[in-house]
Amino acid sequence: MRILSLDTTTGCGSVALLDNARLLAEINAESGLTHSARLLRTVDFLLKKNGLEIKDLDGFAVAAGPGSFTGIRIGLSTIKAFAFASRKPAAPVSTLTALALKLRETQGRLFCPFLDAKKGEVYAALYEPRDRELKAVIGEGAYGPDAFLSALPAHRVIHFIGDAVDVYRERIQAYLKDNARFSSRSLFIGHEVGLLGQEILKKGRGVSGEALEPLYYRKSQAEDKK
Repeated sequence: MRILSLDTTTGCGSVALLDNARLLAEINAESGLTHSARLLRTVDFLLKKNGLEIKDLDGFAVAAGPGSFTGIRIGLSTIKAFAFASRKPAAPVSTLTALALKLRETQGRLFCPFLDAKKGEVYAALYEPRDRELKAVIGEGAYGPDAFLSALPAHRVIHFIGDAVDVYRERIQAYLKDNARFSSRSLFIGHEVGLLGQEILKKGRGVSGEALEPLYYRKSQAEDKK
């Protein structure tokens, strides 16, 4: 199964091409440009370098959020167009789950993706690997940092990853002391989105482009003003 996967939910844009579990190619970029300024060129370059066209793919995977509202819309609209044009299924993937999957080879048993949601909040969850899958111990959502951190099992080692880690590092350590671990892995998740999306597609749970929906977890600024 050949799939194209992408993530535009944070400043770390990522596009990947997978053939089953094998990563064929991945392009990662973090810059001042918006994702819309480079995304289609990146996809075109990736496909051409591998001798493929959109019609040659079996499906798509996209990080559907949470994250930047603008970034989420860019990624979803791109995959919606590809899926609609090719009549191939698409798999929406959680940004938080994909970040947690980057820690899959870590010795620890609890993984905490931790993204800065701005406005004094974080997008976060707590996962534990069980039966070769990530199970949510604390569900995904937008939280006040203290409310989320106080709910963590402070007696266990927890591995953190995400752009909110540096923002709230001292607060994390205040709650968990020596049980807090901080990952040095990159935040580019195109590959992980592809791996998770591939499992969704293999189980027949992919959706049409029209049916793709974002994972926001809170209202946008425009909605708040209304």
